Amino acid sequence: MNVTSAQSEKIIEAAKAKANEIGVAMNIAIVDEGANLKSFLRMDEALLGCADIAIKKAKTSRFFDKDSAEIGKLSQPGGSLYNIEHSNGGLISFAGGILLKDSMHKIIGAIGVSGGSVEQDQEVAIAGANALQ
Repeated sequence: MNVTSAQSEKIIEAAKAKANEIGVAMNIAIVDEGANLKSFLRMDEALLGCADIAIKKAKTSRFFDKDSAEIGKLSQPGGSLYNIEHSNGGLISFAGGILLKDSMHKIIGAIGVSGGSVEQDQEVAIAGANALQ
């Protein structure tokens, strides 16, 4: 099952609310189970260069069924996934990409967020993903 349009809207709204709360304009991307872009929001004043990063964070999470921060830990020099960010047309291997799961804990997509610090991106992505619970 894929993340639905209604779920995507709910996730985007929750992430946007968190971004507004912390005062950072964000790019927020939702991909479906097949890592295809489902929804995207570039908030007013969000950094243009971060749009691609948000999408790639979501895709990275879905491609490997791990949050992008976990991929980052494994892709450090000497790690089992060192240099993985050069695969699949370019991946993003730091925090801000979170898997989306349904009530049965089945992966239905991913969210990617970029525009603030890595910690802010992660916080906003978690708020979006938690909208499904």
